[in-house]
Amino acid sequence: MSEKNSGLTQAQADKLLKQNGLNEVPEPQFNFFKEFLSKLWNLSAWILEAALILECILGKWIQSLFVLLMLLFAAWNGASKKKQSRRVLNNISHKLTPKVSVERDGKWQNIDSKYLVTGDLISIQAGDVLAADVKIISGQVSFDESSITGEAKTVRKGQDDTGFAGTTVIEGNGLAIVTATGANSRSGKTINLINNSAAPGHLQQLLTKIIYYLCILDGILTLVIVIASFFKGGDLNNLINMLPFLAMMFIASIPVAMPSTFALSNSFEATRLSKEGVLTSDLTGIQDAANLNLLLLDKTGTITENKTAVSNWTNFSNLDDKTVLELASAATDQRNKKIIDNAIDDYVSKLGLTIRTSDNFTPFTSGTGYSMAEIDGHNVKLGSFKQLSLIDKAANDKIKEIDFGAGRSVALLIDDKLAGVFILQDQVRSDSKQALAELKKRGVLPIMLTGDNQKTAEAVAREVDLKGEVISIHDFNDQTDTSKLAGIADVLPEDKLKMVKFFQQKGYIVGMTGDGVNDSPALRQAEVGIAVSNAADVAKRSGKMVLLNDGLTSIVKILDAGHRVYQRMTTWSLTKLARTAQLTMLLTFGYLFFDYIPMALNAMVIYTIMNNMVTMMIGTDRTHITYQPENWNMAKLAKIAFSLASGWTIVGIIAIAYLNTHGWSHGTISTMVYVYLVLSAMFIIMITRTKRYFWQDYPSKAVGLTQLGDIILTIILAIFGIAMTKISWMNLLLVFIVALLAAIVIDLFYQPIMKNR
Repeated sequence: MSEKNSGLTQAQADKLLKQNGLNEVPEPQFNFFKEFLSKLWNLSAWILEAALILECILGKWIQSLFVLLMLLFAAWNGASKKKQSRRVLNNISHKLTPKVSVERDGKWQNIDSKYLVTGDLISIQAGDVLAADVKIISGQVSFDESSITGEAKTVRKGQDDTGFAGTTVIEGNGLAIVTATGANSRSGKTINLINNSAAPGHLQQLLTKIIYYLCILDGILTLVIVIASFFKGGDLNNLINMLPFLAMMFIASIPVAMPSTFALSNSFEATRLSKEGVLTSDLTGIQDAANLNLLLLDKTGTITENKTAVSNWTNFSNLDDKTVLELASAATDQRNKKIIDNAIDDYVSKLGLTIRTSDNFTPFTSGTGYSMAEIDGHNVKLGSFKQLSLIDKAANDKIKEIDFGAGRSVALLIDDKLAGVFILQDQVRSDSKQALAELKKRGVLPIMLTGDNQKTAEAVAREVDLKGEVISIHDFNDQTDTSKLAGIADVLPEDKLKMVKFFQQKGYIVGMTGDGVNDSPALRQAEVGIAVSNAADVAKRSGKMVLLNDGLTSIVKILDAGHRVYQRMTTWSLTKLARTAQLTMLLTFGYLFFDYIPMALNAMVIYTIMNNMVTMMIGTDRTHITYQPENWNMAKLAKIAFSLASGWTIVGIIAIAYLNTHGWSHGTISTMVYVYLVLSAMFIIMITRTKRYFWQDYPSKAVGLTQLGDIILTIILAIFGIAMTKISWMNLLLVFIVALLAAIVIDLFYQPIMKNR
């Protein structure tokens, strides 16, 4: 069949491509309006909407307008950042277009699936995800058609059957002719390896916790104000007049900017990683990388070079080396070459021999353990000695002089008799030792996984300075001391899922690298599944990260990206908790001590809006890399934030007391408190964003400019008395001096705490 259907010429393919277009279907356009409306229906929006209704009932129309603007801004901003995240992922997804083995001009080549045209002859094998509808012309193939039928059962197909775009080849191999591409295929869409969910997995949980802490604080302080107002002789009308302030205290607690900040930070890092050779298929993978403390690493292609060479060859047959090696080359896969195929073909070519091809070739599968070819009247099998020795019972008597510990072994059977053994060796990558040291430096335990024997694995572990014990998978059990492991040998692909689950049950946050079809469940199970550069399509779909380059260096970049996201969101959380606690405590204690709320309602609304503007930019801030796995300890963050807020509140109360006893009017004090709160919010960001003193580090350009803009706007509003009482330049300068001195004292006191958080 392959001779009859020899595929298209490149000229024919180019003509069809120009006529019918690329093999892809434009993704549904992002519906901004629909996303905008969805942002008006969540916990944060409900609080704002309730406050808006309350302000309208009380006739506070100016404040109602501010609340409405805040609500609409939160929805617009959330939808905008979702659109931005979607655009980032869509741009990255184009780089993840699957490769297809296609015959053009009589030669097999790998091309991007989007360049497929009807009539192309393609090779399909286990692990492929069909990028077009095809007609199978040879071979037996099992498909997972759940992507189009919704049913997970495997469907077996053979000659003249149809395979549909979007379905996964589970088992078998064969040749097929492309019958429909792009929008004309049954599924109507090309393979998209990106999970377009831009909402991080832990976002809603973190958002809920922050709202929970702030609502508890606001509820307690509101109750204090209500009780105090009655003890101070207030009546019901006085309480009603205070309701807008109480409503604003709750509004100030809402993390309006948090979803946007999280999405912005993740998208920012996804774009950065794509330029450094790592494609992100799920944004949750970036933030989970910060918590990673164990990484299961494939040896071949990750620790060692993705190229294996024959180091030794032993002939056990009665045929001469030339004949045996050429027969062996007929059993290598010429359509979809793997590492071993390339190694043996290179060895044969370097000896000046001819690489033979067979019309009756069966590729390697993990089920059989070997590939097979019929040529020159001989049956040739190439693969695992363990599997092939089951066919030739006398094989074990012939290999006593073979040092299987010297490398990976590949056995050759001719007419079901052991004809030879190849010993292949992987060369350790030049960057592996340093990259593994960096992983360990970051608190990650690397464990090498390999199908090689224990002796070979131990040699590689020593070379890359992996300290610990290398054991066989057969000796691995519940009593194994995982903290002392350097590697596990004799690992089969199907063992990997069990190992990932085992380590997760031990309390580890697990990363996993893989490339094969059988690696896919383990990649999906791991918190950070990483498909390596030569991975099968289904493996790339299963992982959250896809490496474009070989080696470990890119994995270090993933960890660094996760730490940057974690540090930014820690800064955001500390800032939000501290600022809100400071505002509510200052107003509550101001009322208790001085019989009035020392801040105008209009100023409170403006302050809330301005703070959300600057905290959004934290998602792009400069940050530092930590060298230990992170974890979200909200209780600890709340304690630190409350301590910071207490310091700023004490300074504020002392300042208000001084102003009250030295002739300043309530209106002037209210504006000065507003300026103090804005400046303290800026300083809190500067303090919490670094483990150094705030004057020793500087924020990103976006954060710095937004802070500067907030400060300039604050000065204009205060000096010209817009929406608040006008104050003098001297009063403004006094507030600046107090805020700066308070920031220095607080940072000197809290810097050791922040350093060890």
